[in-house]
Amino acid sequence: MTADARSPALPLTADQRARRARILDATAELAGKGGFEAVQMREVAEAAHVALGTLYRYFPSKAHLLVATLHDRLRLLRTTAAEHPPAGRTPGERAAATLLRAFGSLRREPELADAMLRAWAFADRSVRAEVDAVSRLVTEIVLDAAGLTDPDAGQLSAVRVVEHTWHCTLTSWLSGRAPAAQVRTDVETVCRLLDPAPSR
Repeated sequence: MTADARSPALPLTADQRARRARILDATAELAGKGGFEAVQMREVAEAAHVALGTLYRYFPSKAHLLVATLHDRLRLLRTTAAEHPPAGRTPGERAAATLLRAFGSLRREPELADAMLRAWAFADRSVRAEVDAVSRLVTEIVLDAAGLTDPDAGQLSAVRVVEHTWHCTLTSWLSGRAPAAQVRTDVETVCRLLDPAPSR
């Protein structure tokens, strides 16, 4: 069985969770300095002060590492949004404000953003569980921001469109095809799908 085919181990104890946090911090630091190519398993293990075998037990590949780092950053965003709710009169405005807050964080660390999003976009089947976890978390972030506690099928469909647009605009920005102002406009526009339909 190859490294990529193994299932990651779950951290159960406080020491294991602390070890995992060190690994993700080391991954973010390396990626922040040199992007996707700078994240090498041996260097991550050394920076996190863990054995290489331990690193592979938790993260079977670089893609696992970077997608987990993205999930960790988004989880922090969700916590921050709960503590400091986004401004906005409508569900769409609040969702847009939250996603643009995330975009602001990514803009401050473009190399890390490129590495995380590249891993998320091009991960193979072995990373499917981690990729799906990121998608679920983005859904939860948008629903939280919009205040949709019991969304219907139409609202969930709108959230999926918001997610797809956010991902595409980030990819376009990272590749230099779209300026930051375009990301803002597209996110604000698509998030209006979350607003109630005007009464007739």
